[in-house]
Amino acid sequence: MSKFFANVWTKRVVAVLSIVYMLFVCRLCYFSIFYDMHINDRVSTCLAVSGVSLAALIVMLYTRHQILTRIASFVILPAMLPVVLLYFGEWGLIIPIIAAGIIILLLSGAGEGIKTALATIILLMYIFGALGYFLFSTFFVASVKEQVVDTGVSPSGTYRYRVVNTEDTSNGSTAVYVEPNYADVKNTFATFTLKNQEHIVYMNRPIQSKVDISWTTQNRQEITDKLNSISDEIEVTVTDAELKRLGYTYDNKLMLSNLSASRKFALGLTASDVDPVPLDTLNAEQLDFFGIGKEADGRYYILDPDPLVIEKNGTDPGERIYFSEIKPKALKIYNRLNVDPPTGITYFNVTKSHTVMLNTLTDAQLADLGVSESGDVMLLSASKMVVAEEDKNKEDAVPTEEVVTAQDKIVFRYYVAELEDYFDVNSRRLTLDLLN
Repeated sequence: MSKFFANVWTKRVVAVLSIVYMLFVCRLCYFSIFYDMHINDRVSTCLAVSGVSLAALIVMLYTRHQILTRIASFVILPAMLPVVLLYFGEWGLIIPIIAAGIIILLLSGAGEGIKTALATIILLMYIFGALGYFLFSTFFVASVKEQVVDTGVSPSGTYRYRVVNTEDTSNGSTAVYVEPNYADVKNTFATFTLKNQEHIVYMNRPIQSKVDISWTTQNRQEITDKLNSISDEIEVTVTDAELKRLGYTYDNKLMLSNLSASRKFALGLTASDVDPVPLDTLNAEQLDFFGIGKEADGRYYILDPDPLVIEKNGTDPGERIYFSEIKPKALKIYNRLNVDPPTGITYFNVTKSHTVMLNTLTDAQLADLGVSESGDVMLLSASKMVVAEEDKNKEDAVPTEEVVTAQDKIVFRYYVAELEDYFDVNSRRLTLDLLN
């Protein structure tokens, strides 16, 4: 048996478990960055993590001269830095892994010089990482006191909400947050909820004394009719792929934006008129005034491109530069050149719009854009207690009168959340908001 465990191939195979443990730590690092953790039972979690870490440590010590174990020993401690900072206080989870990482780093089969250098680098990472996180938390994160007064889940179970009273220097506020209820990662020991998914659907100052939340279910066509009755100028933001599915070409959505007053006058507009102006609404004379040409197939191009634009676009002199084919950097230069040098006033920019009017979309198109047939709608009623007018001059006056600030107000529609992609649960963008 001793020969079996002393065999180098046995150690190489067992060393794979070191990589498995390292991947477990890296996954925890990933979760600490993008998820908030809610531990179900701290004692059982501590015992489980301690047991796994001890077993992994024994395996790594047994295979400490194997390259896989050395790699694992170098990765564990750096990967734990975000966990320590963002899950600070969850010592039952952190200490066993940190202890295993330190021991295997010091006792791994790597050379003393390498271990010393790595240990120094990792120590500096922890020092500067902790310092940076402390400074960010101190100076850039507002210190407020929050009290969650109500929580719940929508009838379909798709969304959950919480009502929060926040005490600050401006008499406080009451806010209602809605987030997806389907993006959590759950296991026996903890639940991980995606960060930055909460969407504020209601906020009022000062703090409201009473907030009642109710839900109803409405269908897609019903909501569409209601929104269009409120306004016929509601815009929907869509992607390039969605624009194509809706029948738009690149050139259909080209706009003149940031128009100066003189350029607006040239189009018969007033200085107060709102841009952008679709290129499709301009005639040949107006397009020529802006130095833009139009092909018979509807493609727009630059009539007399500046040499800088030609160079940046990589186009041969005399070759037409179509807006649908222009490189982003060349378009940026083109827009930058449309400026009055003495005053710095921008004449106009050519941009692509990604919005369409809601009242132009059919029910089938809305379904294609991802709007479900029916879903949850939140209604809110809120009120606050105020001091009666005759008691306002009394120092010990107690609020007794209830003032209703909202009555069955619709503050959230599944329809809008899906159409505007409120909850992009597949996004993993690194932002400073993840540190809050």
